[in-house]
Amino acid sequence: MKRVAAVVVAAALALTACSANEPDQREFGTSQPNPAPGGGPGTTTSAPYPFGTVQQKAPAIANGQVPVVKRITTDKPYVFLTMDDGAVKDPDALKLMQQNGTHPVLFLNQKYVKGHEAYFKQILDATGATLGDHTVDHPNLKGKPYEFQRKEICDDADDFARELGVRPSLFRPPFGNYDQNTLRAAAACGMRAAVLWTAAVNDGHVQFQAGDKLKAGDVVLMHFRKTFKEDYTAFVEQAKKDGLTPVPLADFLG
Repeated sequence: MKRVAAVVVAAALALTACSANEPDQREFGTSQPNPAPGGGPGTTTSAPYPFGTVQQKAPAIANGQVPVVKRITTDKPYVFLTMDDGAVKDPDALKLMQQNGTHPVLFLNQKYVKGHEAYFKQILDATGATLGDHTVDHPNLKGKPYEFQRKEICDDADDFARELGVRPSLFRPPFGNYDQNTLRAAAACGMRAAVLWTAAVNDGHVQFQAGDKLKAGDVVLMHFRKTFKEDYTAFVEQAKKDGLTPVPLADFLG
């Protein structure tokens, strides 16, 4: 029965909104030119180092392609939270992030941000969150022509630079699906890395790709969904249970 349960959990994780293909994934640490500042007002956790300072760097872009990052290699008890899409604008998201100081990367789609810029700008300005690129319309990029992919990635970043005042330099391919054109297009659009994940939160439960707990260096995926509060709380409690501190991924993806 335990083996069956493990298979079910693994399958569920693979099918979450970003089900990754994983060729040539490497574990990098790195830093970005848009570092997350310190926690906003109400933060209850103390910083283990000065947030916004580069802790590790990734290899340079090679062969015109950004590196693919699935987890961070670190001997520190750090874990990294990421939030995708932006479809549901939970009114309590700002307060939750301020109270817990998780410093997530928000991988947002222009189609969800358009008309709601103030909501996301407030979160970015007040919580130490970092803005990430997730394409304009959230298409499956794998197999699409280079120019199609470049436009989806570049237009998302360009719009955020105009409307939010920050141009992202971290990229997450929708569904975790990508090919060489994706990595080339991301580099052409000024991205430093394509970021995947090692665990996800759905319906208030943390799902692991391996094992039954979060580990140092894990990148965790959740979404702006109706279950935002339940998912966010589940991540915070799991990180605490496993003795890990959420820190800004931007500090490790330079």
